[in-house]
Parts: sequence; structure tokens; C-alpha cells
Amino acid sequence: MKGMRVLIVDDEEDFRTTLAGRLQLRDLKPDTAEDGKRALEFLRQQVEPDVMVLDLRLPRLDGLEVLRQTKKAYPYIEVIILTGHGTKAAEAEARQLGAFDYLHKPVSIDLLAEKIKSAYRRKLERTTALAALTE
Repeated sequence: MKGMRVLIVDDEEDFRTTLAGRLQLRDLKPDTAEDGKRALEFLRQQVEPDVMVLDLRLPRLDGLEVLRQTKKAYPYIEVIILTGHGTKAAEAEARQLGAFDYLHKPVSIDLLAEKIKSAYRRKLERTTALAALTE
């Protein structure tokens, strides 16, 4: 799991930077984006992350639309929704769009780190299965 790339997308700067620091302490490589548009720009311009931790309420482009566009263009990025304003309807839509998990703030860093690792394992399984099919 060392070196796993995680993109944190949240408009709360303190939360974003604190979470990035705590994930670094767990040998993960976090990057951050403060809104939905910047998250999609990051995906186009940078090395593709393994897992995205995505808030729902974001300026410029909401989290569900970011999830929709991410899964369409980068289907192997696993996305964990982490929100303080979620609803049952939003959770159902996020899962239908392919979210790996849906968590509510506040969440313990240990639980979030375990979910990120589980999402990464799923990505590895999916990409390994695809590689085996194409050989």
C-alpha cells in the first residue's frame, strides 16, 4: 500500500490539509483539490490517483457530478464519498454511479484509512483481471 496515490477533494482548506498530513503519516501519497473543477483538471493533468476521497458539496461543480465524470473517464479510480451533508437519496445515487463507499463526517482517520486501503485493493483486483483478459 505504500505510495498509493489519493486525491482529496474538499472545499474546507483546514480539513483538506489536515487529512492530507494524516494520510502521509500512513505512507500514502495525498494530493488535494479545493473544488470539483480543479479535481477534474487534476485528473487530466497529473498522474491518475488510485483512490479519490470526495466531498459532495463543492463550489463550481458538485461531488456527484465529479463522481459521474470521473467514473466515465477513469473507471478504475475508486471513489469514497466523505460528506457532512449527505442524504439517503445522495447516497443511493453515489452508489449507483459507482462510489466505492459513502461515509459521513466526522469519520475516524483509522476507519477512513482502512476504507482507502480496501478501495485500493479493489482497484488492483479490477486492473489485474482486466490485464489477464487482454493477454
